[in-house]
Amino acid sequence: MKALITGASSGIGREMCIYLSTLGYDIIAVARNKDNLETLKEVINTKLTTIATDLSIKENCFKLFDEIKDEHVDVFINNAGFGVFGEFNDTSLDKEIDMINTNITSVHILSKLILQDMVIRHYGYILNVASLAAFVPGPLMSSYYASKAYVLRLTQGIYKELKKENSNVSISALCPGPVDTNFSNIAGVEFAVKPLDSKYVAKYAIDKMFKHKLVIVPGVLGKITKFFSKTSPDKLTSSVSYRIQCKKLNKKSVLPS
Repeated sequence: MKALITGASSGIGREMCIYLSTLGYDIIAVARNKDNLETLKEVINTKLTTIATDLSIKENCFKLFDEIKDEHVDVFINNAGFGVFGEFNDTSLDKEIDMINTNITSVHILSKLILQDMVIRHYGYILNVASLAAFVPGPLMSSYYASKAYVLRLTQGIYKELKKENSNVSISALCPGPVDTNFSNIAGVEFAVKPLDSKYVAKYAIDKMFKHKLVIVPGVLGKITKFFSKTSPDKLTSSVSYRIQCKKLNKKSVLPS
């Protein structure tokens, strides 16, 4: 059994690698930070392959697939991503394009290529990491929220197609709220609520993925937020989101997911 995880060098991605290894999966860990990837050797007990690459570059997505296509991946987790913070009128277009390429383009390319292989083999699991941000408008992080909405809607659409085909391939979307990762440390951001433990989120998500859960929302607060987003007008949820983000106005501008 083999699992491929992007964004695997820290946070949720790293914890997913560790948990899947305890379940007997050989791990293919992908991230930009080669040094951090190497530290996985200390905690992974199954076979570990590390691939250092920048998935914001479209060509690297195709190169990655070419490198792993003969491995017959059983579990694929699209976890790589980051966010850009600030007024849309002021934020860096270059950073936003990099974010869109990582959060959307790489997820789209790799999901399609790996899904096609899984469908041929009639087996596999794909987990796309979205966010609670996917459910609401996101003033002051407009591009990031929109990118995660794309991930969620793409996953939901594919899920229905697979069901109609009676496929044995399963796809899920993980939508966590704040998680205790490098997200807050690197950005210099203090969350308004206590973040979830990344180890808990990783285990919860993978367990639900194996149960074929479509939308996975860890934590009680996350479930309440999802319910609120579905039952409240967009203008209201946008105002609430704006108040929360305003607390970060003087913080750094790039938030890794």
